[in-house]
Amino acid sequence: MIRMRHLVAACGVAALAACASAPMHYYTLIPASEAATAATPPANFQFELLPVGIPAQDDVPQLVVRQGGQAVAMLDSERWIAPLADEVRGALSVDLARRLHAQDISSGLPVDGKPVLRIKVDLRRFDSAPGNYALIEATWTVRPLKGDVALTCSSRLNESVGQGYDGLVAGHQQALSELAARIASVAPALVAGSSPACPGD
Repeated sequence: MIRMRHLVAACGVAALAACASAPMHYYTLIPASEAATAATPPANFQFELLPVGIPAQDDVPQLVVRQGGQAVAMLDSERWIAPLADEVRGALSVDLARRLHAQDISSGLPVDGKPVLRIKVDLRRFDSAPGNYALIEATWTVRPLKGDVALTCSSRLNESVGQGYDGLVAGHQQALSELAARIASVAPALVAGSSPACPGD
């Protein structure tokens, strides 16, 4: 009996050691800095990207992935490096600044005399299916702080992804980049006081 207890204890220690040695992986949606390109004149406006809303079921440190029909799993060893809402907002801010050649004044001081576009994005879905797809559905609004013009649109972006979690995160990066492109495509018209149509899927 004593020998059996020692065996069980040894197995328990081995199991704990295995759990402790499981590698932790962290991911970011913010794209890497690109090589410097030819200087482009800055835009005649600036933008303010508000905090991004995300679905409650995805508001956790772990990657949440689909497993078949209605089943999902939270992957304890695969995690976002920052809260997902901050990751999404950071990725959109970087991409919008690059596409618009404009400054995001959300965390800085506005430039006097330049009009400000306020951008609000809410994700209704943020679905992840490894080896299959990365999908986001978003409602977004762009409005100049001065004036009555505003545009509210919905976008659905579905990217095919390969195997592995790196590919899945890259798919979400691509979907967010496409969302930023759609927002950027209507921004100059709104600054000018026009009412553009929502970009199509």
